[in-house]
Amino acid sequence: MAVLQATIGLEIHVQLTTRSKLFSTAANHPDAPNRNAAYVDQGLPGTLPVLNQEAVRLAVRLGLALGARVCRRSEFARKNYFYPDLPKGYQISQYDHPVLQGGALCIRDVQGQALQVTLERTHLEEDAGKSVHHQAYSAIDLNRAGTPLLEIVTEPCLHHAADAAACMRKLHALVRYLEVSTANMEQGELRCDANISVAAPGATRLGARTEIKNLNSFRFVERAIEYEFHRHTEILEAGGTVTRETRLYDSGQQQTRPMRSKETEADYRYFPDPDLPPLILSAEYIAAIQSTMPELPDARCSRYLEQYGLTPGEAETLVADRPLAEYFEAAAAVGDARTCAHWITGALTALLKRHTATLDECRIAPGKLGALVALIRRGVISGKVARQVLETMWDSGADAETIIAREGLTQLSDVQELETLVAQVLQECPEQVEQYRQGRTQVLAFLMGRIMQRSRGQANPARTSALLKQQLSA
Repeated sequence: MAVLQATIGLEIHVQLTTRSKLFSTAANHPDAPNRNAAYVDQGLPGTLPVLNQEAVRLAVRLGLALGARVCRRSEFARKNYFYPDLPKGYQISQYDHPVLQGGALCIRDVQGQALQVTLERTHLEEDAGKSVHHQAYSAIDLNRAGTPLLEIVTEPCLHHAADAAACMRKLHALVRYLEVSTANMEQGELRCDANISVAAPGATRLGARTEIKNLNSFRFVERAIEYEFHRHTEILEAGGTVTRETRLYDSGQQQTRPMRSKETEADYRYFPDPDLPPLILSAEYIAAIQSTMPELPDARCSRYLEQYGLTPGEAETLVADRPLAEYFEAAAAVGDARTCAHWITGALTALLKRHTATLDECRIAPGKLGALVALIRRGVISGKVARQVLETMWDSGADAETIIAREGLTQLSDVQELETLVAQVLQECPEQVEQYRQGRTQVLAFLMGRIMQRSRGQANPARTSALLKQQLSA
């Protein structure tokens, strides 16, 4: 049988960071079960939805960042389906007139090449509640009911599970960068449904499609799609037929299992919501939001490559998180930019993880980190000593210069002092000296270690290495 290829489309759901729900005044944040569920969210008779204007602003903000067309006129529709956690019996969504159309996400594919993931549409809708399953019974929590969602629908243009995960990562970083969503995936604030079909490459007709619901981690997206691709392939190669259905991913078993037959659009019986007028956006309204847009991550990444000479990996890591990028720029205003990037993505990030702290809780101001980097570049202290100083800065709040002066950590660079230090170590290690002169140059690391130990890490590494080689060759 011919080699088969997956075709993948994603429906990515992003919960918006509004203070209240999409159509009610109930608070939009987690709480005790059913505490934040207004009459509108509960679907009580006689209640009327009122659109949250902040949700509209955030939708337009994301649309502008995605290069989508912001529709001047969009409509809300009722999507009819029946689940215990959907008390109205329908979901208010958008159907044939979404708020955003088109747009794209640029990712790096499995081969490291730039790939444009084209978007079909992005629409506003309300989230459903949540079923909480216990051993003997199931309970319904309506806190999530009515939460504002943006659903971003990609074209079926992906062919690898890793590319689908990369698309999720890129959107996760973007919505956080724009402060559209906190996108906590463990809480379901960003999740996706993956649609997959399998056919021969270049086939004019795609195979039967299955949908994997509610994937809420990058790893699950990749593993679920890979499993489903292999499942489709085995069925087709055995001469079977893939059933069109919705499936769930079992992360424990690392496999998908059937949930229900896949609905079609006709099953949802969409019709315009009679309680909500069309959403009309003026050109002035859109222009006002455009004027508040920050420099976008891709543009910022390009600037970092050109302005600071960072590597693509460093630039992408920094711009993925807006506060981290701002921290870097503040540090780079004081110290060398490339060295600052290295210390922020390395030692500082490790320090934050060890203390389970966020960047907001960082005890080292960016200017102080930049000043530490400047001292390293000037040769006042070595990189090894700088790590100790960084730890002390975290614990004490003092700046680097104060710590270095107080603890006598200034780097030893005087040639005569270093020559004396090297000579002492060589006298103590005649066996290693003889090994070096017989061609075993790897003992240099041992001798340097003894010198650094003797100098409490303060010997200038470059000068010391040169003097050591010089005396060994004498």
